[in-house]
Amino acid sequence: MRVASLVLRVFPAQLEDLKSTVLRIPGVQWHGADPNTGNAIVTVEDGDGYSMADSLIGVSQAPQVQSLTLAYEYTDDGLELQEA
Repeated sequence: MRVASLVLRVFPAQLEDLKSTVLRIPGVQWHGADPNTGNAIVTVEDGDGYSMADSLIGVSQAPQVQSLTLAYEYTDDGLELQEA
């Protein structure tokens, strides 16, 4: 499992266009936006047939995105279950 949280910055008038664009990308969830500042929060997860990295790149290449900040990233790759 891989997941990342992103803060996107766009022109406030483009927030709705951004939302419809990024929600077409596999693994992206929209969590909210501030219409005054143009900041939006999304998470990106991996899944069957697509990677988190590919979806993250897709979000970064959305035409409305002015800047993107990776706020959080988690992966359980390499973790093994251990008995206590």
